[in-house]
Amino acid sequence: MQHTIPIDQIGMPQAEEMAHAVSTCVHCGFCLAACPTYLIMNEEMDSPRGRIVLMRDVLEGKLPLAEAQEHIDRCLGCLGCVTACPSGVPYGELITSFRAYAEPQRKRDALDKLARALVRNILPYPARFKLASALGQWAKPFAKLFPAQLGAMLALVPDGLPSGGEALPEIYPATGVRRARVALLAGCVQQVLAPQINWATLKVLAANGVEVVIPRGQGCCGSLGMHTGDANSARALAEINLNAFPQDKDIDAVITNAAGCGSGMKEYGLLFKGTPHEERARAFAKKTMDISEFLDNLGLIQPKPLPQAMRVAYHDACHLAHAQGVVGAPRRLLKAIPNVTLLEIPEGEICCGSAGTYNIEQPETANALGERKARNVLKTQADAVATGNIGCLVQLKSSLKKQGHALPVLHTVELLAKAYEAKR
Repeated sequence: MQHTIPIDQIGMPQAEEMAHAVSTCVHCGFCLAACPTYLIMNEEMDSPRGRIVLMRDVLEGKLPLAEAQEHIDRCLGCLGCVTACPSGVPYGELITSFRAYAEPQRKRDALDKLARALVRNILPYPARFKLASALGQWAKPFAKLFPAQLGAMLALVPDGLPSGGEALPEIYPATGVRRARVALLAGCVQQVLAPQINWATLKVLAANGVEVVIPRGQGCCGSLGMHTGDANSARALAEINLNAFPQDKDIDAVITNAAGCGSGMKEYGLLFKGTPHEERARAFAKKTMDISEFLDNLGLIQPKPLPQAMRVAYHDACHLAHAQGVVGAPRRLLKAIPNVTLLEIPEGEICCGSAGTYNIEQPETANALGERKARNVLKTQADAVATGNIGCLVQLKSSLKKQGHALPVLHTVELLAKAYEAKR
């Protein structure tokens, strides 16, 4: 059916992308089995196909936003439907743009506003987040006494902040002959919760002959704002990075080691559409690449064997596998490590329930998905889990702990770093 979305009346540059996505869907239903919320709720309106109909009707003026919002909010934005769709519906462009369109019209209660304000003003800033996490540890035992969203925030606070949060150097040199030169996004939440990932990234890149520039003045990529409809905040943060990162020919790639960040940065062209920064944003997005994809393309220098054999279950971060289409690269990197046996997780394509701030905004659904993922991980009888996103890493650890298991959960580059540092 041809869309009748009034593009000129929507009032945002992304209206054309939304109309295109709506018209591309043929409602075949291939997306249903790939949608985490549909698997749990078994409701048509909580499937990608159903949400497309809801968004279309809102945009066409046939349905009040308030009647659709609950079901739109439940979408994780995992984009599993994009991988499953035979028609190539760009669902990610639709859901991100629709949330930005809907947010100014939303009526939120005081607690909801407070929770979003805390997320917006704390998570993107490592110093603030570190302080908030330290304070949160005192309140964490009382998390169940707080309203749902605030309690969910406290439940995610780690029991103790890790060491290794030393300031990253501005330049980390390559070992031996330089094969490439890249710029690294240091991230925000990851710097506090898992600073060792950035150090592992630097060591692995150096071992592969890659010089790394860590630009001063960089900040949060803006993905959290993009995926929750806060487009203005997202653009403000993203513009800081557009100005901070070098975009000259001497930089081969802008590297990310967090799938959610990489996915968001690849959407900068859409975020800045219709602004003076659009062309620069599209160039930046084109240079952005996940660490696993970059190393795979470069050609990995053979790592040393791990001291002991390890069975590793690989978890596909949704914003790496579905949003960026990077599936084979991390597996090839892990298989290249002697003494590592790679295992596949049942229902590996289904989201773990993290999805940015989803486990704060939709804690019940996030917990159900986390429990489902933990059970499937345990079926592999792995010694450890590897993944490519800090949100997944935190969610997996938390969900496995609830199942009574302290299985190590590591970033792919952490395992590579262990191999390069191993003694022969």
